[in-house]
Amino acid sequence: MSSANLSPNSQTPTIGVFDSGFGGLTVLRALVDRIPQARYAFLGDTARLPYGSKSRRTIARYAVQSAQFLVREQGAQFLVIACNTASALALDAIQDAVPVPVLGVIEPGAQAARAASTKGDVLVIATDATVQSHAYAAACQALGLRALEKACPLLVPLVEEGWTTHTVTAQVIDVYLSELRAQAAAAGLKPDALVLGCTHYPLLRPLIEQAVTPGVRVIDSAESTAETAFREFGSQFAPAVAGHEPELHFFATDSIEKFERLGSCFLGRPVEHVHLIDLGG
Repeated sequence: MSSANLSPNSQTPTIGVFDSGFGGLTVLRALVDRIPQARYAFLGDTARLPYGSKSRRTIARYAVQSAQFLVREQGAQFLVIACNTASALALDAIQDAVPVPVLGVIEPGAQAARAASTKGDVLVIATDATVQSHAYAAACQALGLRALEKACPLLVPLVEEGWTTHTVTAQVIDVYLSELRAQAAAAGLKPDALVLGCTHYPLLRPLIEQAVTPGVRVIDSAESTAETAFREFGSQFAPAVAGHEPELHFFATDSIEKFERLGSCFLGRPVEHVHLIDLGG
């Protein structure tokens, strides 16, 4: 489907939000809570996920194509990369490719951990690809934090299965966090913050908060990213009007029906009229 007839025709600035799938809708949800008066264009590159199994060069190419679509065809004046893998491996390439401010999810998560931690030791749970990039560890280290990362590959499929409150999911979380606590103790760390380094994980936050050691604060990087976006470019928008409904436009490169079905759970409101686009190979 051509996107030409979907180009913005209002004077309201557009925030483009990009993810390799639909987990980034948790970031969009947090953005809408803080900047409801914006026009939003969300793109999920569902035809080419998961990005984590691709090379850095391929991830950068895919991410740049998505960013350019949002800027050139949807008129985005600001970009939020709501994908941990793309933020870790392609943020520089995206910033070089488009003439608008670009915000990833990793730096805001690390900054929120710095603000929350009094001991300087933090834990990060994420996907394999994000952990292997060590992007969170590097971002935390730059802020004077010691970070221990752990891949939790079972959590994304459990979320996509809809098992966000299931006892099986709670048990899996307990196993992962028990292993992570043991690793932290062996390394001499005393963590007091846990960063959710995957955009699927906010749907598991209640279970995770039940499983962490008392005194450990859970950092939702989707919320942290939206807070940073509000500080950095929220002033570019007219004041919010009570009762105003946000203008949301959705695009995907495949699996429209799945996007609408699962996306509604991530966004917390119906995801309808998703437009199918082709970004090429």
